[in-house]
Amino acid sequence: MTKKASILAYIESEKGIVKKSSLEVASYARALADNTNYSLVAVLFNTNEDSVLNEYGIEKIIKIDGVGEFNNEIYADSLKQVAEKENSKIIVLSNSANSKYIAPTLSVNLQAGYVPNVVELPTSLSPFMLKSSVFSNKAFSQTEIKTDIKIIGLSNNAFGLIKKPNNSAKEVFVPQTLSPNISSKSVDKVTDKVSIADAEIVVSGGRGLKGPENWNLIEELANVLGAATACSKPVSDLGWRPHSEHVGQTGKPVACNLYFAIGISGAIQHLAGVNSSKVKVVINTDPDAPFFKAADYGIVGDAFEVVPKLIEKLKVFKSEAN
Repeated sequence: MTKKASILAYIESEKGIVKKSSLEVASYARALADNTNYSLVAVLFNTNEDSVLNEYGIEKIIKIDGVGEFNNEIYADSLKQVAEKENSKIIVLSNSANSKYIAPTLSVNLQAGYVPNVVELPTSLSPFMLKSSVFSNKAFSQTEIKTDIKIIGLSNNAFGLIKKPNNSAKEVFVPQTLSPNISSKSVDKVTDKVSIADAEIVVSGGRGLKGPENWNLIEELANVLGAATACSKPVSDLGWRPHSEHVGQTGKPVACNLYFAIGISGAIQHLAGVNSSKVKVVINTDPDAPFFKAADYGIVGDAFEVVPKLIEKLKVFKSEAN
């Protein structure tokens, strides 16, 4: 008897904690499973902190242990084996850097069509049509996947978190024995309290901050908002901030709900990388800064005057709300 078809959700974690972007993957996969009547299987590497998945309708949780730092060869091969065993017809990943490494390899290994930057559920199941953002988020594309197995790369903050509790998920532990042909020499760790990839709010600074000694403005505003900190390319090139905080077309793409650009003029490469953010707030002394054309809200003023007042008002608002 042929095993029932399934949807496979790749769940990423950081230091053993499931990432928010993967909870969005779980939400999307659950909705897709409901629409297709497929079962829903989740795969995790090196974590036991998976109880949160019970809130998102996962039916089967497969845990793969014994894997060190991220390795594309191991992860892609492991996902291929699970997909074949579980008769997975659809595989859903996030839009993270790791997932972007895995997806093409997995696509080749499974002879599967792959569409990245997907922003909503399939507009049609037969034919299987997906809407995705293209051209640095300046347009949308409708793409048909004709292969038997389909891989979806879900854009961050495109679908949201939708809980569907299921406390009867079956757990399966699988030891990893595959030896990689490559090894990791170093790993660049993000030290922020909130990672840029999972942040709902990002506070970003540019050369208008005049020097690294003034970055406390960015950090204090981010702390009040529960946000991640980021910077423009010139700031990271100058060594004011680590390259891991550089956002834009040539850095990390940002698709948060609220993006603050402080002292950033808005070069086309930066705008292309943050254009998916839902609301953009710009603070700049130059009224002709290109960023104001893309901003939802703009403040023409000195960041050293505006930001402290904004922090003060936010603190008052939060204290009154509590």
